[in-house]
Formats: sequence, C-alpha cells, structure tokens
Amino acid sequence: MFNTIFPKIHKEGYKFLAISILATFIILFFSKFLGFIFILITVWVYYFFRDPERYSINDDKFLVSPADGLITDISERSGPEELRLENTTYTRVSIFMNVFNCHVNRIPTSGKVEEIYYKPGKFLNASLDKASEENERNYFKIKSASGDEEIIIVQIAGLIARRIVCEVEQGQELKQGNRVGMIRFGSRIDMYFKNKKVLAKLGQNVVAGESLIASD
Repeated sequence: MFNTIFPKIHKEGYKFLAISILATFIILFFSKFLGFIFILITVWVYYFFRDPERYSINDDKFLVSPADGLITDISERSGPEELRLENTTYTRVSIFMNVFNCHVNRIPTSGKVEEIYYKPGKFLNASLDKASEENERNYFKIKSASGDEEIIIVQIAGLIARRIVCEVEQGQELKQGNRVGMIRFGSRIDMYFKNKKVLAKLGQNVVAGESLIASD
C-alpha cells in the first residue's frame, strides 16, 4: 500500500522535484494561496516521475505495452526509413502519454537491442500522426530472444517534452518489461511488429510492461 501511494521516482525527476520543493517553500513565505498552488505542482512533479515496479507476463509469445497511455492508432505502415525498413510493412500501434501518465518506457519482449538511432526534430503535439515523422525521436530495433522476430519501438517527444532519455545500449540483452528509458512531459511511443495478432483495441488505456498488445 505504501509503495502504491508513494512510488519510487525515476532519477530524472530528482532535480525537478528539488526545484519544485524549494520554490514552494520560498513562495509560501509571500503567499499562502500561491504556495498551495505550488504544493499541487510539487505533488504532480513527484507523480509524473514515478517509476513503479511492473510485472510482465514473462511469455515472449506476447508483446506487452512499451508505455502507459492511450492507444490512438492501430494500422499497417511501412517501417521507419531511419532504420532502412521503409520497404517492409508492419503493424504499428501508437500510444499517447499525457502529462498524468507514468512516462517510463519498457521493452515489449525479451531480446537484444540491435540498433539505436536518435533523430532530432520538432515538438508537435504527440497525438498528431505527423509527429511520427517530424518530432524528435529515438528508435530501438530489437531482435526477439527466439531470433526470428524484429520489433521496433520509437520514443517520440511531444509538444512540451524536451528530452528523450535512453537507458540501454546497443547490443544489450533485455527481458520482457525491462526499462529502456523515458520521455519528459507528454509524449508518444510507436511500436512496429509483424506476424502477430493484435489484442489491444483503439482507445484502450494500457500499462507499460503489463498490458498485452499482441500475440502469436
């Protein structure tokens, strides 16, 4: 119960939380009303950077969600040209994270990070479809543990997001549900895969590392 109410926070949040707490104390000396507003902001900062433990199904026949948020698109798309996959057709699932979602991203299946590619870009509203092509983003190409599947996840910065955090390295072996990074302040994740039955639905709210997105 304690860990549910007071989850641990991601290391990226420490400085933001410290700044918010300091500002709150200073403002309280001058205005109780504004101080109360900053108390609410501090609570929001704490929960924005929360990093709770998640418990995956540990079955690589399934793909789990790489992010908390709302599924805004399920469609057939060409693969990312940044990874030289534009001539291959994938199923793409897009998950929009608002400022109240947990922003820690996780790997959908056990496997090896074959390639990481970062591309600078704009900061359009992450819910827009063109954000996948124009916004700042970070690509992960993952070879499944069985070696016969290729999964792509793309971290996409949003309207007020200004930093994509990558916490893994090329060549690293990961287990299903392991953390791969986070995006600060409102963003989106695209996941590309092939030869899977989609289990998730458009408009569904999903939980990173736990919600089932697709299966063999």
